[in-house]
Amino acid sequence: MELQNKATALWSNFFNVKMVQIRTFHMTWFAFFSCFFAWFGIAPLMSVVRDELMLTKDQIGWAIIGSVSMTIFARLFIGWLCDRIGPRKAYTWLLLIGSLPVMGIGLAHSFETFLLFRVLIGGIGAAFVITQYHTTVMFAPNVVGQANATSAGWGNLGGGVTQFVMPLLFSVMVIGFGFSEGVGWRLSMVVVGIIIFLTGVAYYFLTQDAPDGNFDDLRAAGRMEEKKKVTGNYMNALKDPRVWVLFVIYGACFGIELTVNNVAALYFMDYFDLSLVAAGFVAASFGLMNLFARTLGGLFGDNFGALWGLKGRSFWLFVCIFFEGCALMVFSQMHVLFLALPALIVFSLFTQMAEGATYSVVPFINKKSLGAVAGVVGAGGNAGAVLAGFLFKNVIDWSQAFFILGMIVTCASFLAFFVRFSSKQEDEERANFAAANIETLRKRAARANAELDEGMAAIARKGEQPA
Repeated sequence: MELQNKATALWSNFFNVKMVQIRTFHMTWFAFFSCFFAWFGIAPLMSVVRDELMLTKDQIGWAIIGSVSMTIFARLFIGWLCDRIGPRKAYTWLLLIGSLPVMGIGLAHSFETFLLFRVLIGGIGAAFVITQYHTTVMFAPNVVGQANATSAGWGNLGGGVTQFVMPLLFSVMVIGFGFSEGVGWRLSMVVVGIIIFLTGVAYYFLTQDAPDGNFDDLRAAGRMEEKKKVTGNYMNALKDPRVWVLFVIYGACFGIELTVNNVAALYFMDYFDLSLVAAGFVAASFGLMNLFARTLGGLFGDNFGALWGLKGRSFWLFVCIFFEGCALMVFSQMHVLFLALPALIVFSLFTQMAEGATYSVVPFINKKSLGAVAGVVGAGGNAGAVLAGFLFKNVIDWSQAFFILGMIVTCASFLAFFVRFSSKQEDEERANFAAANIETLRKRAARANAELDEGMAAIARKGEQPA
């Protein structure tokens, strides 16, 4: 059965944190932001780590692969866990446990121990699935695309912010407090781990699983399916070929973003002779596009859905992926900074719009197994990053690697035409979309009437006062 009382508007209620839907929205994007920041917190410091641990280019490639490989399995598991215990508990445990390897990487003194902690840190990348799950159960069909895209986009923003904040934090540790570089990068990661832990505590107390309460209470009241049905629904979702098409498509957008987050700072240092801080700022421009780009992907996904139904959402997804691949090939051929930077920004725009477009489709694949679909598709992003990572293991020149990835992404865009829906589901979703819009208008009219009544009462009170 579908959850009720979902929010039918996002931006008009944006600051109304008394609404559990809006409060949860803000907690999800901030939690994912902190996880993404920690996940790639070590990437902009890799030149320091490389020198201290004497890492080869091949070992750096394995670290890149390791950082995203663990997340594949974590995302597959966390989707099932959300359906079973609810997103509130799942997020809390992920943040608390995930903070340990973030802080623990400071104990690494060899390639092997560094790689181990880098792999373990990748587990917090599963936060994305919970973020998308939690916003989906909180928002109605007319705004779910933009709610999903904005929460994920602002979370992904952590991957851009970390590119310049971590070098600055490292500089504070070394220059401000006088620590050695080896101690500085370790203490910087400890600070990030503490933030992750505190965010987990806050998530438990400030959110709930659904608009009407937590899953345990809803199941006790007979308003949700029992836990024992979760696994069966999960397996049914895995049999849907559309899930695996989206798995590949998400690998062609989010997988590329993960790869760029891992290599961008080193790429601009080695190929454009920039300093650590300067390369961090340039690399950050890619991630900072998440401030609005992914939201645009979800917003246009909702608009295409309003005009042409679910097939409209799939077509918009094709458009984003296609132009992402073209832009990546152009970026790969830029060898001077003043051309490479705008090419990177355009490439980033379509990459992140494609991610938002993907998760404007995901909520409509299988509503009984939302966690399964969100988890599998999310895992596809990391699978794509793992495969892309092999191109950066000192096999070919990195600019050639980017060009090859661009060709692959362009070809993958045509898979979006295989994400199809039945006529019955198209009709049902059009009705749900219309009902959500009507509910939005009803609430706006009720607010306007309440404000009018309050104004008239104030005028009447003023007229009754003696002159």
